[in-house]
Amino acid sequence: MLKRTLATYPTFATLDAERLHRKQRLAAAFRLFARFGFDEGVAGHITARDPEHLDHFWVNPLGIHFAQMRVSDLILVDAEGNVVEGKLPVNDAAFAIHSQVHRARPDVVSAAHAHSIHGKSWSAFGVPLDPYTQDACAFFEDHGVFDDYTGIVLALDEGRRIAEALGSGKGAILRNHGLLTCGQSVDEAAWWFVAMERACQSQLLIEATGRTPVRIDPDHARATAAQVGSHLAGWFSFQPLWDRITADEPDLLS
Repeated sequence: MLKRTLATYPTFATLDAERLHRKQRLAAAFRLFARFGFDEGVAGHITARDPEHLDHFWVNPLGIHFAQMRVSDLILVDAEGNVVEGKLPVNDAAFAIHSQVHRARPDVVSAAHAHSIHGKSWSAFGVPLDPYTQDACAFFEDHGVFDDYTGIVLALDEGRRIAEALGSGKGAILRNHGLLTCGQSVDEAAWWFVAMERACQSQLLIEATGRTPVRIDPDHARATAAQVGSHLAGWFSFQPLWDRITADEPDLLS
């Protein structure tokens, strides 16, 4: 039986080892997003900042299904949007959004965006999530709303404004569009996306009853956020998913 104890982030002897680790987690995150149903044609992207070239990031190329993503499929994109490693093109929307998030947030190693069904449905309201459940408290006072939908994000200026809406938080609701999450590791960013999507699903179900829900009061929501919404909590929550997907689909590491 697999036993796991609470741990801190891994450390690396070389930049190459850290780069490989990030790319492996990135490929695993795509496989998991496919399992969770977060894929939507060619929409959606997750990035990982390169540990050596800090203005470059690894990302999925345009046109490969999340369920088939491998480490060797990932492409490296520079600050101008040029693919400097890999053969396939970058999604223009991925560059417009993620380049500006990584530029605005030096602390962010990874950012995730997809058109998940409950996230994009909740986004139509253009309002933040409420602390109706313990799990939703992870996002209490820690997510923003980008309330200016104008179509597919292709302009760097719109990516910059999305980064401004994200602020210092772990996530943002992009009105009429979907969700964006980020973290100090790929693990964390991917887990917050899973958690935020589920929080949207939960709130949609709660409000669909027509009854008046009970909000967790701010002090308790804030205390709960400190417990379930930390960087370490996000990173650790991803580890069982990593164990499962790499056991079931080891080819993602190729």
